[in-house]
Amino acid sequence: MKTIRKLVHREVISAVIFVTLGFLALLLFFDLVDELRWVGRSPTGGYAISHALLYVALGIPSHLYELLPITVLIGTIFVMARLAQSSEFTIMRTSGLGPGRALGALLTLGAMFVALTFAMGDYVAPLSDRAAQLVKARYLGRLTTGATGAWLKERQAEQSFAVNARAIAADGSMMGVRLFEFDSQGRLAAQIHAETALFGDDGAWTLNQVQSSRFIHPENGESRVEHATAELLRWPTQISADMVAAAVLKPDRMATWDLFQYTRHLKANGQSSQRYEIEFWRKVFYPLSCLVMVVLALPFAYLHFRSGSLAGYVFGGVMAGISFFLLNNLFGFAGNLQNWSPWLTAAAPGLIYSLLSLAAFGWLVLRR
Repeated sequence: MKTIRKLVHREVISAVIFVTLGFLALLLFFDLVDELRWVGRSPTGGYAISHALLYVALGIPSHLYELLPITVLIGTIFVMARLAQSSEFTIMRTSGLGPGRALGALLTLGAMFVALTFAMGDYVAPLSDRAAQLVKARYLGRLTTGATGAWLKERQAEQSFAVNARAIAADGSMMGVRLFEFDSQGRLAAQIHAETALFGDDGAWTLNQVQSSRFIHPENGESRVEHATAELLRWPTQISADMVAAAVLKPDRMATWDLFQYTRHLKANGQSSQRYEIEFWRKVFYPLSCLVMVVLALPFAYLHFRSGSLAGYVFGGVMAGISFFLLNNLFGFAGNLQNWSPWLTAAAPGLIYSLLSLAAFGWLVLRR
C-alpha cells in the first residue's frame, strides 16, 4: 500500500507542477505585456525592460498562491482519469486500495498543498509583492492609490485624527501628507500639511516643510484661525509603516496576521473593516480549498472511460477550477456590498464545493 501511495503522489505532484507552469507562463506573459507600457515613461526615464522583467518575476509567488488550488484540481483529475482509462486504478483496487484508503492518500497529498499554499500566500507573496512595489516606486517615482491616496484614522485621548498620504516615495517616505485634527465635540481643531513625512522608530512621524492652521473655538468670543510654518514637526502616532502600506497596497497581498492587526485598528478607530475582514477569512480558508479539490477529483478514478474521453473530463476539471476562482471573487465582492458575515462570505465557496465533492464521492464511489 505504501508503494501505491508513493506512485499516486508522484504522478499527482508531477501533473500539478506541469499544469502550474503552463498557467504561470500564460499569466506572466500577460503581466509583461501590461508592464511594457511603463518602460521609458517614468519622469527620469529610468524604468527599463530589465526593471519590468524584475517586477513581473517578483509577482510569481502571488500567482502561485492564486493558482495552486486550481492546478491541484486539474492535475489530480488528469492523473485519476488516466489511471482509470489505463485500468491501473482497477488493479490498485484489487490490490486492496479501497475508497477510504484512496481518499486518505489524496487528503495526505492535499494537506501538503495546503501547507505550500499557506506559506506562499502568508510569507513569500507579501514580501515579494512589497519588493515589486518598491522596484516600481524607485524607478517610476512614487506609489499611490486612487486620486487622493491613502486615508487612515486614529484616536488619541479626546482628539481624533484623519490622515491622508497621497503617495509613497521610492525611499519609503510619504508625500503630500495632510492631518486633520478634531476635538471631542467633532469640530475641526487643526489642519496640518507636510510636503513629506518619515516613519520614526519611536512611534512618531517626522513631518517636513509643514504648514499648519489651528482653529480656536473659545467659549465666549469669536472663533479664529492661527497659521504657522515649520521646517520639521514631530507627530506622535500609532500608525505604522505597515498600516500605510496596507492602505496603499491591495489587501489580498497582505499576510494573515497583518490583516488581523489592521482590521483591529480600523475597528478601534470607528472605520469600516468589512473588506479587510473578508480578506482575512479568505486568507484562512483559501489554502484549505486544496483538500476540497483532491476530494472532488477522486471520483474520476471510478469512471469507465472510452477512447478519447479523457480530454473531455480534463476540460471539465479546468472549468470547475475556473468556476471556483470566479465564485470565490464573486462572493468577496457581494459580501462587501451586501455587508454579509465576513467568515461566511469567505467560507461559502469552499463549503459549496465541499458538498459537491462529497456528493460526487458518495454517488460514484460508495453507491456504485
